[in-house]
Amino acid sequence: MIKGFIAQKLGMSQKFLDNGDHVPVTVLLVDDHFVVEKKTDKLALGTVVVKETRINKPQRDSLKKKNLPALRHVREIACDNPDEFEVGQTLTSDAFAHLDYIDVTAYTKGRGFSGVVKRHNFSTLRATHGVSAVHRSHGSTGQRQDPGRVFKNKKMAGHYGVEKCTVQNLKIVEIIPEKKLVLVKGAIPGPKGGLILVKKAVKKGGAQ
Repeated sequence: MIKGFIAQKLGMSQKFLDNGDHVPVTVLLVDDHFVVEKKTDKLALGTVVVKETRINKPQRDSLKKKNLPALRHVREIACDNPDEFEVGQTLTSDAFAHLDYIDVTAYTKGRGFSGVVKRHNFSTLRATHGVSAVHRSHGSTGQRQDPGRVFKNKKMAGHYGVEKCTVQNLKIVEIIPEKKLVLVKGAIPGPKGGLILVKKAVKKGGAQ
């Protein structure tokens, strides 16, 4: 049993249930996966076939020896029984139908250089007389001669986003094999088109 897969985030939608309720879902595109390598308790899976020039020469040569196409993404995924799979085998989204709850890992959206109001949820200064064009400033940053410096991890303006983030215990609502789509309840970090690493939920069903 494979405990995860690689996907691409397409965006958000909604799914109507049989009882009339509707839930917000994130739509993931799950291309065919290829078994690149077998290990004791893991499988190296590759997905997204690209031109050979899109990957570096060591990767290209390694995949050619195994009669595999050029794969953009290769990740190690935990597996209970790697011996049941063969190198070069193709896996479709049906191979992950046994997953109910998942943990997703992705990089958050990049927001560039941001101020403290957006980055740390600071309050603005009073928009009244006496405040001169510094309404979104962070205020004082240091002390007097003692200690005479700014402490580390001070909340200030700076680069915001593009951080590795994991969201746990998301439910798979539906798998549409013919369209290679997986609908996941709730929001998933990252921009549209971003790479998503999906694993079996640690807190629902045991460790990886």
